[in-house]
Amino acid sequence: MVRAVDRVYSHIRDGIIAGTYAPGARLGEVDIAELAETSRTPVREALRQLEMEGLVEVVPHRGARVYTWTADDLEEIYDLRMTLEAMAAARAARRIGDKDIDRLSELCDLMESAAANGQQLDLMAQLNDEFHAIVRTAAASTRLLTMLGAVIQFPLVMRTFHRYAPADVARSHAHHRDLVAALTSGDEIWADSVMRAHVRAAKHVLLQSLTPDEVKESE
Repeated sequence: MVRAVDRVYSHIRDGIIAGTYAPGARLGEVDIAELAETSRTPVREALRQLEMEGLVEVVPHRGARVYTWTADDLEEIYDLRMTLEAMAAARAARRIGDKDIDRLSELCDLMESAAANGQQLDLMAQLNDEFHAIVRTAAASTRLLTMLGAVIQFPLVMRTFHRYAPADVARSHAHHRDLVAALTSGDEIWADSVMRAHVRAAKHVLLQSLTPDEVKESE
């Protein structure tokens, strides 16, 4: 049976990622407890966990609200992600199996097909998430996966893929193909460099597309 705190955590996190709870939105314990049909204790625990993950901030005497990032926050998050994803790709190059390589190639085909059929961005984002998850898992490092877990959800919240122009999508596809080639060859330096370029490009797209309503000013 799913614990109440896990159910509440998933409800809030999924709502933040989907945009149901927008940046700055208040997260009232009573309201969430009623929606989740639970007491306030699991809600408090879930909010504490989400605060540790950087998705929620708890303001003394004012309660919890969805975190609103600054451009500096997002740049730092992407720089951390770039370092960790590149490390994962390098480790994966020494460990990944043929079955995973085949699936990565298949995912490249599927993403390119989705792009050709009217830029099916939600499908591309889903396939992209699976692609990167395979690489991270192939790295075979629990510590690395844990650290990545703290930063990989931010692109989901910001819906980065939906900000891509056709040229950005084409570049992303090319990076994926290059990464598969690097992993197939077992070249960790090549895999590291491709992943760094891939994440850096995504950071550039996000930061260039931000509107004043999406971020708060740096303090």
